[in-house]
Amino acid sequence: MPARAATSRKRRRHAWQDLADEDLLDVRFCDLGLTLEGSPLADYVERLYVELARRGLSFRPHCWLGEEWFSPDGVPGFALPFYLAHPRLRLLERRMMREVEGGNRNWFMRILRHEAGHALDNAYRLRRRRAWRETFGPASLPYPDSYRPRPGSRRYVQHLCSWYAQSHPTEDFAETFAVWLKPGSRWRREYALWPALAKLEYVDALMAEVAARPPPVRTRMHVESLAQVTRTLREHYDERLRRYAPPTRRDEDELLYRVFQPQPGRNRLRADTFLRRLRPRLHRSIAANVHCGEYLVHQVMRAAIQRAGELRLYVAGDPRRAAGEVEKILARLARAFERSAGRRLTL
Repeated sequence: MPARAATSRKRRRHAWQDLADEDLLDVRFCDLGLTLEGSPLADYVERLYVELARRGLSFRPHCWLGEEWFSPDGVPGFALPFYLAHPRLRLLERRMMREVEGGNRNWFMRILRHEAGHALDNAYRLRRRRAWRETFGPASLPYPDSYRPRPGSRRYVQHLCSWYAQSHPTEDFAETFAVWLKPGSRWRREYALWPALAKLEYVDALMAEVAARPPPVRTRMHVESLAQVTRTLREHYDERLRRYAPPTRRDEDELLYRVFQPQPGRNRLRADTFLRRLRPRLHRSIAANVHCGEYLVHQVMRAAIQRAGELRLYVAGDPRRAAGEVEKILARLARAFERSAGRRLTL
């Protein structure tokens, strides 16, 4: 985090930050006393504004703290999740949800650019344009509870995880805008042979058209800001766990345990290091044998490496035999992913 933000964070203490998790869960959101101003997040919002300015855009979305990432329809701004505003709340988020969405600088800025796309769409009412609908589809389509992506499709950009652009036309636009906005983006080269290039070119022309115009929608409404929420963190997490229940890792762990062991030994190699060394060869082999997109294989490999590290697994026995077994289990995981009924939406 920037030095100025870190200093201000140390100076301000909250009574709840020393509570045990069970006690912290009973605190109401409106009693957290958190604001975006003066938090480490404010510096990253300013960084987003700089990126918009460098692209010639005069528009600046307003931001506030809420329960989750949230872009209300018709509002040219968005909410940032409360847990990113304080390290104690990050710890609670990780315990409850097993991850902290937007928890590092790169991830956070990626989501900010995505949400800025939604806010800009609302500010200029872009979805009403015929060319917008012809490019991305009608925004009036029902928003799904889940969607099944096509990992091999090149009609959509790849920005956030889980092929999020495929979930809905408004998400397709926000993802395309985020790729266009990213500093140093070489989208013309990276998407040169993709049908998605036409969407990026449309966004490029559209942004040139609206760049200097004041947006017709200028409300600074803060929808469901923390100060307005009277329910407790426990009620929040109970609902989230019902809605976004993290997938069980039991099957994945069982497969990894078939090849690796948790006991370190003399000259035993860590499983995550072993997997990283094998990644180029396994990536090519699995993509060819499973007949799935390379991005899917990348995701499966990344998840396996991370989980092997979390479990502190080691290679036992002949490494050549272990390599063959690893290829089988990763191919099995890739096929399971390909057959999955749907992917949960997280934004």
